[in-house]
Parts: sequence; C-alpha cells; structure tokens
Amino acid sequence: MDKKALRKVIAEQKRAMTAEEIRRQSARLAEKLFAHPLYRQAPSLYGYLSYNQEVRTEPILRRCLADGKRVAVPKVLDGGTRMEFIWLDDLAAVAEGYCHIPEPIADGPVADDPGALILMPGLAFDRGGGRMGYGGGFYDRYLSEHPGHPTVALCYGFQLLDHVEMAEHDIPVDAVLWSE
Repeated sequence: MDKKALRKVIAEQKRAMTAEEIRRQSARLAEKLFAHPLYRQAPSLYGYLSYNQEVRTEPILRRCLADGKRVAVPKVLDGGTRMEFIWLDDLAAVAEGYCHIPEPIADGPVADDPGALILMPGLAFDRGGGRMGYGGGFYDRYLSEHPGHPTVALCYGFQLLDHVEMAEHDIPVDAVLWSE
C-alpha cells in the first residue's frame, strides 16, 4: 500500500475511535511512557499538543511539569518553513496555529536542552523505529539539525505496522510504545 492510501486508512481508523477509547488508550500509553527509561532519564520533554484523534498529550505534559521536568512544544515559524520547540510553563498559553494545530502563543524562548526527550507524532510506526509522519517533514528536519535527542513515539495498536517504508532523509525513533 502506498503512503497516500495508508494515510487514508489510518486516518479513517482514528476517526472511528470514540472519545472514551482515545482517553483510555492515551492514559495507558502515558503510563508506559512514565515507566520507560528514556522518560525517567530525561531532564525535559519536547512534546506536542494533540490534534484531532492523536494520543492525548496534555496529561503527559502536566505530569512532566509535576515531575519537575521542563516542557517544550513545537511552533511552526517563518510561514511554515521551519519548526522550533518553545518552552511552555503554562499549558493554557496556546492557540490554534499552523494547519489548525495548537501551538504556543509566544515565539520564545526557544527550547535549548540537547538531552530533551522528543515525543514523536505520526500516522504509522513499526517496532524497529520506522515512522511515517504527516508529510510535512518538520520533525525529520529538526532532528537532522539537532541530532542526538532521544525519541519516543506513542501510538494506537492499529498504527503499529510490520514495516514502514522510510526515505533516506527519514529519521527512525528510538522507542515505539503502543496500546493494545
């Protein structure tokens, strides 16, 4: 199945989920993340703000702050040409941004922790770290410009595939956690 068809199939499966299914599976995934060594070792988390039927990240970001970790989330800048992570101490200080995705209202301060764990969004993953994103390439560009960050992806069980085709510029994630 080509990427376009796969994106459509996964998007349909996500839209079929109820709000309760999303909440329940997100809570399970959060617990898996909190128990993972990459989370426990990270001084900060570069997360993302959930959009549509993505795994709910707000409870994760709140827990990070309660655990004493710094939190940053992405903001698309320069007319959609680049993404930066912006430190976010107040999870209410966000508004609809690029492609209607929530992002920080402020343009700074830009996050600057080379040891931060990056939570990777995406449409499909495989156990080997293969990732198919949403097609914008923001995370792959960011990681190629800021190498060395540990990365983890959270996904619903149907997003975990046997194999995800990756292009030469695609960067695999270090760990994929999925719900059953």
